[in-house]
Amino acid sequence: MITGTHVILYSKNAAADREFLRDVLELGHVDAGEGWLIFRLPPTEIAVHPTGGEPHQEFYLMCDDLDDTVRQLTEKGAEVDGEITTASWGTRASIRLPSGSVLPLYQPRHPLAHG
Repeated sequence: MITGTHVILYSKNAAADREFLRDVLELGHVDAGEGWLIFRLPPTEIAVHPTGGEPHQEFYLMCDDLDDTVRQLTEKGAEVDGEITTASWGTRASIRLPSGSVLPLYQPRHPLAHG
């Protein structure tokens, strides 16, 4: 029934953010035409959390070793936004895209639904 997911990041500088996803995060991609890149993502999970406020969505990139991932990304020029934090579900950091948007990443401590 469901064959995949399609995530959309709205950006104030789409070209720079696409370059970042291609060159810094090294995500595979296809060109949908005229330089409109669509990126391949690694395996994905979806979780449903309760909220007392308005429903919303969040998007995180996952990694096996957050410290090493942050080190590799900063060596490629990525800017870490804030500190690495620890929670019961994992450790988390955020990187800033060239447009200024923040992209969270985390190393989960919970069992994975994929792989």
